[in-house]
Amino acid sequence: MSLNKEQEMRYSRHFVLKEIGLSGQKKLLSSSVLVIGAGAIGSAAIIYLASAGIGTLGIADFDKVDLSNLQRQVIHRNNRTGMYKTESAALSVSELNPDVNVIVHNSGVNPDNIDEMIKKYDFILDCTDRFETKFLINDACVIAKKPYCHAGVVRFTGQVMTYVPQKGPCLRCLLGYIPAAEDTQYCSEVGVIGAATGVIGSIQALEAIKYILGIGQLLCGKILSFDGLNINIRISNISVNDPECKVCGIRPSIFSVRENTNEYKIPVK
Repeated sequence: MSLNKEQEMRYSRHFVLKEIGLSGQKKLLSSSVLVIGAGAIGSAAIIYLASAGIGTLGIADFDKVDLSNLQRQVIHRNNRTGMYKTESAALSVSELNPDVNVIVHNSGVNPDNIDEMIKKYDFILDCTDRFETKFLINDACVIAKKPYCHAGVVRFTGQVMTYVPQKGPCLRCLLGYIPAAEDTQYCSEVGVIGAATGVIGSIQALEAIKYILGIGQLLCGKILSFDGLNINIRISNISVNDPECKVCGIRPSIFSVRENTNEYKIPVK
């Protein structure tokens, strides 16, 4: 792969980074990343992945742009309310970087389509906001041996962790089960500051880029906790897999998300 003059100018700041250079940029342009969730966290992740030159960028979301989204979902625009978020995000990517091939998945993810969807990509980002979807993504990626990065934000705080097959625990190791409905907090109920979602989405994009390039340390076996109100970042080690984990433990019981659909419904106490 040879780069044209416009690409040489566009990625010139990457070329002077010894960790990237020309060969690293070619890797990025040949790579594929799926972003599940084109909302607040996904907005920042998509923008930075596209600007970095990820060659194929998948965007999965079933929702449409609403005026209340624009306080934090910076990839969308005021005149796109009512448009599918995937299509709005794709439009922004095309305006930012024509090198990026965007694949839209307007159905979002569910137990029937996620296996087929994720197998096309090198790395997956979980930018969703519901626990049942997060567990679905986790389980599908673990079963398919796909690396992925989980994230969540509420109010001023967020967290990020990365799963790489055979190299660390998964989200189910950490949480065990989907929290009951009354134990969960959603941004629509308790609020969220947009800048915090931008920080977390940017970290996710950085994790994907590092994985593709094979550089630096990933948040594998670790969880990063961010407190934007007090500007505090803490990284905790979770390096031990849960031997009782239902998807990656010693005796797993989940071998197919399609055959275990009841696993992805938030229980009510």
